[in-house]
Amino acid sequence: MKLRFDTDTFREILDSLLRNKSRSLLTGFGVFWGIFMLMLLSGGGRGFKQMLENEFEGFAHNTCIIFANQTSKPFKGFKEGRNWEMTYDDVDLLKNLMPELDVVSPTIALWGKSIVRGDIVSSRAVVKGTRADYALIETPKLKYGRYINDMDNAQERKVCVIGKRVYNELFPEGGDPCGQRIRIDGAFYSVVGVNWSEGSGININGNAADMVVIPINQARKAYNLGNTIQLLCFTAKEGFVMSDLTQRVREIISRAHYVDPTDEQALFLLNTQLIFGIVDNLFKGVNFIIWLIGLGTLLAGVVGVSNIMMVSVRERTTEIGIRRAIGATPRQILGQIISESIVLTLVAGMSGIVFSVLILYGVELATMEDGILMVAYQVPFWTALLAASLLAILGVVAGLMPAARAMQIKPVDAMRDE
Repeated sequence: MKLRFDTDTFREILDSLLRNKSRSLLTGFGVFWGIFMLMLLSGGGRGFKQMLENEFEGFAHNTCIIFANQTSKPFKGFKEGRNWEMTYDDVDLLKNLMPELDVVSPTIALWGKSIVRGDIVSSRAVVKGTRADYALIETPKLKYGRYINDMDNAQERKVCVIGKRVYNELFPEGGDPCGQRIRIDGAFYSVVGVNWSEGSGININGNAADMVVIPINQARKAYNLGNTIQLLCFTAKEGFVMSDLTQRVREIISRAHYVDPTDEQALFLLNTQLIFGIVDNLFKGVNFIIWLIGLGTLLAGVVGVSNIMMVSVRERTTEIGIRRAIGATPRQILGQIISESIVLTLVAGMSGIVFSVLILYGVELATMEDGILMVAYQVPFWTALLAASLLAILGVVAGLMPAARAMQIKPVDAMRDE
């Protein structure tokens, strides 16, 4: 079927729709509201997902974090309630016994430290000892300088990378602080970098903005920690699922320290892969609900369009009969009714898309920080294009039954109806 949209046809369609403005407006509102809610919820869901992704940005998805805790079960002569600690030797133990692991990085942290630069003091800081490979687990956003490297750790250099809050408090004048010295517990450290991360949904040893990161060997020496470590962070190589490896890790570490491998309290494991999996499944469910609600509302509006078009055909029985009498073919009658349905559906639907885009743009402006767009709430172009195509299809579907009814009208029956 070929629909011709010449000037006369278009005027005739507009005249038919505007003949009863209130009815056309109320009918179109159902389609408008359906597509408006679908686009608004879709854009809002996309923005919320991006906001969560920003929270976890830079954190490796296949990471597991373990730390020692008080035992809750007796094991090999040791009573329950025993305190124990992991050691630096556990790093080599895991690397040697589990080739499936990629990065195995130990960390230690000391909270509540005061960092001094001249007469300026930054309190409540966390001094964190790490190795260079820790950047593969929690990637820093370096505004200035560099991160801790292998030579810093091997030579026990007194260098540090400071967090955003610490930087703002110690260097209120701004600028590159690299090369300047700050004092931590009486020892001077040279600043080699500034980590601009705000902290994420997963904070290891505290918020990144409060951190002063130093080489772990230097931290062990400066604070007389010996071979002790607090946390072990490790990632799985590509092709391996972290959930399949955690039990073996638990057994290796537990047996090395005479801890019951079934004692989940004694060795706490945080599998971030499960967390990210839950978030992904959550948004799959949210997107399904959004499309279900939006399409349901849209279909309700289209049914309303079909019903109104049916009423319009009934009111125009005489007009359609006269058209048939002067030579209009059934295909022309079909094209006329379906064209009216498509125009009504498209105009209402496109208005809904435009209005939702404007609302989402206003939300984007409200969430900007320092002129920088933090979260994109807009609907993707292809989603809007798909919605527009769906509107055209639904317009055709909405006009099929009224058009079929119009095609059945015969000139003689139309004259009797008159």
